[in-house]
Amino acid sequence: MPEPQGRRRLDQPRSAGRFRLSVDPDAFGRLSERLARFLGTGTFLFWQTIIVVAWIAVNLLAVSLRWDPYPFILLNLAFSTQAAYAAPLILLAQNRQDDRDRVSLEEDRRRAEQTKADTEYLARELAALRIAVGEVATRDFLRGELDRVFREGGKKSGKSKKQREERDGDEREPGGGREGGSGGREGGGRLDGPRLDDVRS
Repeated sequence: MPEPQGRRRLDQPRSAGRFRLSVDPDAFGRLSERLARFLGTGTFLFWQTIIVVAWIAVNLLAVSLRWDPYPFILLNLAFSTQAAYAAPLILLAQNRQDDRDRVSLEEDRRRAEQTKADTEYLARELAALRIAVGEVATRDFLRGELDRVFREGGKKSGKSKKQREERDGDEREPGGGREGGSGGREGGGRLDGPRLDDVRS
């Protein structure tokens, strides 16, 4: 159910009925910086000198047009007003510049810390990579190891082949002796043994 428009809620602050002048601090700060920057230029000094010389000349020479006779009180009032506004504007511009310098300094410090951390990380990674590369076999080392293995394998294969040939030769020699011995024994049996006719008689 909607609340009536005339009823005031107690949970919301009451807005003031008087008029308030709202000024954007950033816009006013930018304007003050522009004015302070212009006050510190040669152009401002040139035009100010021209105005002061013309003011004094007219008030001294042109009697009919004289509006600020000597001792030029109105000119002194203008200078005092200018100084009264120029000093706060310059201070405001300086404060804004100090704020920017502080932010820039903090950003530079943060960037320097990040750069230092990145540098330390890269140094650790390079050290770990150097250790890992030192433990990995290089190409020359692998080539030398392969050559050594091939040489040792060739020597072992030559020795094993030679031993196999010698073993084959040894196996052939005892077999032939046994055949000859058995033949000798058989022949000797046939020559020296008693004949079948003698046994029957």
